[in-house]
Amino acid sequence: MRCSAIALPVLAAATSVVARPQAPSPGEDGKYTISAPGIKAQFITYGATLTNLFVKDKNGEDVDVVLGYDDLDYYPEDPGHPVYNSIPGRYVNRIGKGTYSIDGTTYTTQLNDGDNTLHSGTNNWSYRVWNVTDATEDSITFSVMDASNSSQGMLGNVEGEVTYSVKGSTWNIKMEAKSLDVKTPLMLTHHTYFNLDAFRNPDTLKIWNHTLYMPYSKRYLVADDGALPTGEIGTAAPNSINDFASKPDMFVGHAYDDPKFAGNCGGGGACEGYNGYFLIDDAPEDAVVVSVASDFSGITADLRTDQPGVVIYTCNWMDGTNDLKSTQGTPENRKVVRSSCLAVEAQDYVDGINHPEWGRRDKQISGPGQQYSWESSWTFGTL
Repeated sequence: MRCSAIALPVLAAATSVVARPQAPSPGEDGKYTISAPGIKAQFITYGATLTNLFVKDKNGEDVDVVLGYDDLDYYPEDPGHPVYNSIPGRYVNRIGKGTYSIDGTTYTTQLNDGDNTLHSGTNNWSYRVWNVTDATEDSITFSVMDASNSSQGMLGNVEGEVTYSVKGSTWNIKMEAKSLDVKTPLMLTHHTYFNLDAFRNPDTLKIWNHTLYMPYSKRYLVADDGALPTGEIGTAAPNSINDFASKPDMFVGHAYDDPKFAGNCGGGGACEGYNGYFLIDDAPEDAVVVSVASDFSGITADLRTDQPGVVIYTCNWMDGTNDLKSTQGTPENRKVVRSSCLAVEAQDYVDGINHPEWGRRDKQISGPGQQYSWESSWTFGTL
């Protein structure tokens, strides 16, 4: 997702969570760690954020495959706030023109991405300090209370919870949320950024050498220059820019030489690659819907989800100023440069709240008292 460089607001008291007695404590490094044979995940309470994810490469070595910072204090300080491996909410991605309607009443949300709202504004759940409610060796649960209007135009109190767990070579994410008193927009995702090479490939700093296969995603939402869906649903022809369904093992940059690739995700022609939503159609239950792999590390990552689509973003707006973690990179490469990572965000249709023709509004407006749920898992292996 393109990330706005608006200054981080001071967290209002209304966004805090109630501390519980005997809450689990982090390690000496400030992180909560869960692990299973072959996988280790680490988290912080800010944004319920995944800071590190270690999996085995083709040589049996541990590789940290997600982006982040060594300095944990920088997560709330980074003015770009790329939502590294966190949970934006209560309504993710874009709200067109910063307005939506429920039962005939129109609500106005913060414009923090040009003419649109991104991730509910600059006090969304990825800016909040969550509460740790449970932790074991292989799972951890975070919770948050989102007070009414703590993100502009998001009315009603919402309780949110995420449980991360690991088993075998799989990392599972399960989220639940409930609007307590009124109908409100409610749509979540986990905003996970990958580089399966941990930025160590000496031949390229870019993500284009990774492969991507989405066998059930021939269709996608056509978007305008600001990455806002127009309402049209397109179908990718085989070998076209947006085709990752016609055959396995297509490179993320398979269409790099196409003249349209340089502006494929808008930005006035400045956004190369991808920042758009792909529908998942007719996938069998528990099917792998997204497969990412890299020949260099030999690592594979397979996504299963109960969501109807995914956003694919190839990190066009990374400008080379953010440092890599000490677990990543080479002596020559210590920065996150443009188009060097891949964000995969399972979620419902982008701006579906403003497109009744898609039939998704009932899935994106919740409450009072309705239970919202979201579940995905990543299974890692080697080629």
